Amino acid sequence: MTHPPPSTAKRKAAPAPAPDAARVAEIVERGRTVIHEERLALEHVEHRLDARFADAVFLIAASRGRVIVAGVGKSGLIGRKIAATLTSTGTPATFLHPADSVHGDLGIVGADDVAILISKGGESAELLALLEHLQRFGVRTIAITGAPQSAVGRHCDVVLDASVDEEACPHDLAPTTSTTAALAVGDALAVALLREKGFRREDFARLHPGGLLGKRLLTRVTDVMLAEDLPILPGTATMLEAVVQMAERRGTVMIVDDERRLQGVVTVGDMMRLQERTPEWQHVPVADVMTRAPRTTRADELGSAAVFKMQSNGIMALPVLDAGGRVDGIVHLHDLLRAGSA
Repeated sequence: MTHPPPSTAKRKAAPAPAPDAARVAEIVERGRTVIHEERLALEHVEHRLDARFADAVFLIAASRGRVIVAGVGKSGLIGRKIAATLTSTGTPATFLHPADSVHGDLGIVGADDVAILISKGGESAELLALLEHLQRFGVRTIAITGAPQSAVGRHCDVVLDASVDEEACPHDLAPTTSTTAALAVGDALAVALLREKGFRREDFARLHPGGLLGKRLLTRVTDVMLAEDLPILPGTATMLEAVVQMAERRGTVMIVDDERRLQGVVTVGDMMRLQERTPEWQHVPVADVMTRAPRTTRADELGSAAVFKMQSNGIMALPVLDAGGRVDGIVHLHDLLRAGSA
């Protein structure tokens, strides 16, 4: 007797039973406990920060070289992030793995460099070997460690205390709270250096030209504004003339004097309110309707600042004025948003 071959079709897995509410609450509470413990640890690190932190900032700021960041294991991962943050905020830095350093990578180190060595226990053999080589080269060193009295702490020029009472791991083993503390100290160094060096928004944008952040920081009003065929009328023009301009040029008309100095603006909203109260609105002079002290911008203003001004005041366009109050152009909210200025 011939039997049909077994079906090769995949059986649909039965849906997993939904966890009960008590189980969900327990897991959420575990997560909150970890975050709570790490927050408390950061408070302790904050309170222990002292003049040695300023010493570290001055040491790096005065260096003519770059910052070499090193660490082993999880401390190494934190070190890579700190090096990236320093570099992106105007302090050139690179990560050097201690094990690779003794196999040729020490070639990237120069006498003018400053090194940041990250270690929870401060007794890592690889890190101590690297420290010895750095000192031989004359490199100044900063330790971020959970054990200031360790070998790494004793032999570095500046020691920053990133110690924690215990890890968030229930077995006090997996680096959790300690890596958060080291990362926070590294971020604090980067931001303090940023301010010490006078690093500006424009400098940040120059180092981040490819992303949306760079666009937001680099775009200025002049890059987006309309400068030709502008919606301009004299104060003697009628609202009927203004309506034609609004329809053709996106809803906002600028009212100027004989020297093109801005006197006010008329918008679609102004026109609609006028129509509700004045049957013969077409013949009303724009000077009687315009907003006489409108929000304005400059050609060199950051696009993000112009966007904030428009969104805060519920308007869709801003006249662009020169130093003498004359109209240079007009910029529309939607154009700035498309350019990435928000």
